[in-house]
Amino acid sequence: MAKKSELSIRALRTFIGDKPILRGVSLQIRPGEIHAVMGPNGSGKSTLCHALVGDPNFKVEGGASLDGKDLLGLDINERSRAGLFLSFQTPPAVPGVSVANYLRTIYNAARAPAAPISIAEFEKIVKQEMAALRMDEAFLDRYLNDGFSGGEKKRCETLQMALLQPRYVLLDEIDSGLDVDALKIISHDIMRLQKERKFGLLVITHYARILQYLKPDYVHVLNRGRIIQSGTAALAARIEKEGYDKIVGKEGGEGGMAGLDEEGA
Repeated sequence: MAKKSELSIRALRTFIGDKPILRGVSLQIRPGEIHAVMGPNGSGKSTLCHALVGDPNFKVEGGASLDGKDLLGLDINERSRAGLFLSFQTPPAVPGVSVANYLRTIYNAARAPAAPISIAEFEKIVKQEMAALRMDEAFLDRYLNDGFSGGEKKRCETLQMALLQPRYVLLDEIDSGLDVDALKIISHDIMRLQKERKFGLLVITHYARILQYLKPDYVHVLNRGRIIQSGTAALAARIEKEGYDKIVGKEGGEGGMAGLDEEGA
């Protein structure tokens, strides 16, 4: 029997020490689908991403698998090689390490145990991806995220996504720190890659603005570590108009798993 192709998250629970953060989150994301997770500050949205990629700061219980392969038993590098990619909300600056050297390092790590790619081969690949993203090749000589604007940092994340060709992409508030023009550019690039490569996409965000460009198939509201409501893009529009108070208040801050919203399917 063929394995079911999806990123499956089953009753996922996370802890920092004894403090619970996620309290039983379940989601299924299939290739080509776009899911958005929204919610108030402190609801556990970013924790969901970091738990999936193997952040050691969290104790994790429950289940998560990628195309039938258990994720929780893999280390961070193995999860990346399995096809999982996380774009950070605040990518760290690494003075002294050029973008070119960093990209070649992660590219070779993703290919392991295959032999490392030559510098000449890699330069050809990375410049092709940069041309498609309309990025200046001068980026390659700069130190990673050192002195980068918010938009430049997120464009560098998008370039990594293009190079590594993941099967499932997690965007942890990629709209954070972006002006209107940068948001349009980065959203356009992500959507082009998603349509071409059919990866599953999980978008973490506070606001509906980015979802005007990324066009989610499903929207989920996370509150106090639980998904309390799910629906279509109409749910995001409702949050933009009314805020979270009506949804969180109606469904209850202690919330369990709610059904699809009345505007969704």
